Amino acid sequence: MDQQTIDAALRARAAKVIPGGMWGHQSATRVPAGYPQYFSRGEGCRTWDADGRSYIDYMCAWGPMILGYGDRDVEEAAARQRAEGDGLNGPTPRLVELAELVVDTVSHADWAMFSKNGTDATTACVTIARAGTGRRKVLVARGAYHGAIPWCTPSVAGVTEEDRAHLVPYDFNDAASLEAAAESVKGDLAAVIVSAFKHDLGKEHVLPTREFAQAARRICDAADAALVVDDVRAGFRLAMGGSWDLVGVKPDLSAWSKAIANGRALAAVTGNDRFREGAKSIFTTGSFWTAGVAMAASIATITKLRDTDGVGQMTSSGQRLRDGLQAQARKYGLPLRQSGPVQMPVLLFDGDEDRSLGNRFCLEALQRGVYFHPTHTMFLSTAHTKAVIDETLQITDEVFGAVARAYDGVTAKAG
Repeated sequence: MDQQTIDAALRARAAKVIPGGMWGHQSATRVPAGYPQYFSRGEGCRTWDADGRSYIDYMCAWGPMILGYGDRDVEEAAARQRAEGDGLNGPTPRLVELAELVVDTVSHADWAMFSKNGTDATTACVTIARAGTGRRKVLVARGAYHGAIPWCTPSVAGVTEEDRAHLVPYDFNDAASLEAAAESVKGDLAAVIVSAFKHDLGKEHVLPTREFAQAARRICDAADAALVVDDVRAGFRLAMGGSWDLVGVKPDLSAWSKAIANGRALAAVTGNDRFREGAKSIFTTGSFWTAGVAMAASIATITKLRDTDGVGQMTSSGQRLRDGLQAQARKYGLPLRQSGPVQMPVLLFDGDEDRSLGNRFCLEALQRGVYFHPTHTMFLSTAHTKAVIDETLQITDEVFGAVARAYDGVTAKAG
């Protein structure tokens, strides 16, 4: 078969046996034509698509890869556990070891529970909050993403009004909006759920202010409700103890997934003693939730991140990338707007309402071997070393030049 047709052939086959050919956020129909749908392998910070083209990967499997694809320490830990057993009649000793490590690492945690997916974890947090308070209402920021089942999915297909009857909206980083929402359900407030930072798709990413974080904590304390931080996307990239450690506020419950096992399917809920009984009282389970291999991988991942200052490494590399891209944007007169933590950037362009400029930039990068996303949060790993960042910047200098020539009329300077 012609190498150039492998991805297209797989798409054609998938269309016959998978509704729409691909579901969810990894569907290539959600990015400009030219992005591959299928990938064959990954190593370090690089991926190869089904047609053999390699990329410096700034999506890291949409977040799960934090130490790099195929990290030796994680793979060795997983292999040792696989040789002993993975899914058994009950959990392996890795469950207790991982729970102890998580409680020792996460600043607010007195206990931990595990599942497989971020949606599992956010849903468990909401359920535990309701069980622990005996109340119904949950405050959720407008535009926030907390998973993909009826109570929180961004789609309305198959969703009833009753699925979301007890959700009350507020505006992220707006303390007055949060206070008004809480007042509107006074006496029935179970939880306030917040993202680690505002990362709405295709929009500027915004870190929480201390004022907002403190207001959230104060409101929950006054109502004896749960403050829930959704750390599924950001967990262990911004701070080892939890992302809201950066604003000096500890939640009651947190949801974790993506990076906690360096690509293995695992999620966690952490909580304080106030909600221990609520967690104990609910029934939540899954046949694969206590499988040992992912837990062994998670122990190795968290330990290595802690012992090597993984957060510091990613911060340094992310800042190097951000500074380099901004300098190049100024050089070529293109209105690049970067936001979010440097370890989790989003690249947008001012005035680019139809996304044509951002799409062109990302496609030019893709053709030269750098995998950026035009609208979504991106991710750095510890495998994105200084040398990799410099290699990326050599490529993006060419990209900015090509885009500037194509958009000769664009002269606005980046901020």
